[in-house]
Amino acid sequence: MKKVSFVTILITCLMAIDSFAQPQVIKLWPDGIPGSKNDPAYVENIITTEGRVTRANNVVTPDLTVFLPDPALANGAAVLICPGGGYGTLAFDHEGNAIAGWLNQNGIAGIILKYRLPSERIMVDKTIGPLQDAQEAMRVIRRNAARWKIDPEKVGVIGFSAGGHLASTISTHYNDKVYTVKDNVSARPDFSLLIYPVITMDSTFTHRGTRNNLIGPDPTEKNVFRFSNEKQVNAETPPAFLVHSGDDNAVPVMNSISYYKALVNNKIPAEMHIFQKGGHGYGLAPNGGTESSWPGLCLKWLKQIGII
Repeated sequence: MKKVSFVTILITCLMAIDSFAQPQVIKLWPDGIPGSKNDPAYVENIITTEGRVTRANNVVTPDLTVFLPDPALANGAAVLICPGGGYGTLAFDHEGNAIAGWLNQNGIAGIILKYRLPSERIMVDKTIGPLQDAQEAMRVIRRNAARWKIDPEKVGVIGFSAGGHLASTISTHYNDKVYTVKDNVSARPDFSLLIYPVITMDSTFTHRGTRNNLIGPDPTEKNVFRFSNEKQVNAETPPAFLVHSGDDNAVPVMNSISYYKALVNNKIPAEMHIFQKGGHGYGLAPNGGTESSWPGLCLKWLKQIGII
């Protein structure tokens, strides 16, 4: 089988985006960020390539980049995209732009969240900063559903690695009161897509960098439990599609297995694919291994649960 390079996949997805409407960037907190602190020395660093954001560091101003599909293809579904990066950076290209392109090609709105990375320098409580951004992002999407021609009951989330931790956090902590909400719009995703996700803060199989950045190197037992999302699943947790590779040496596969088991125990619709190889951080996995089948399997699952 001829292997396709990631660059080819990315260019194809970006061409798909370019053939439709250009993305719209929306400031997430136009009236001020809750629980924020000012540190003039903490400077946002956004790296761009050919006009698109490829990596984001020291995020100070979170925003949404909204990619809408061709109206002729649109099916009303939308997905909030949470790039990974260990809560220390955002891999905005292969876990953001490329994902939005893939979603658009399949009639789904792709909305990338540039979320704040946990930092005591700019947050009163760094453990909830990313969750605040994710909750508000889900609400912003639903507030704009009519304008963007999105079905507010078909809004999900996809997350990669630490972005998968954020996606599973919004899936289990969507009702947490982490800021004052101005309306009754729900932050609950209708489904979650968790790709080689960090799920737990349990030291036996967490990703240490993600855990340290979010809750610190010497966290309280309360925070370890709170942000171990396999322990927060209940009967109201949204359905989930999980992808992992058995040879992932960065984020152990037990992260996905533990979340899947919790979903099954709570009778939540779930599907999990564990591939023998693939490692970590492969995005759409264009290199031709069995893990490269996950995007197609994901679309079939979304059809199966009635989203597309």
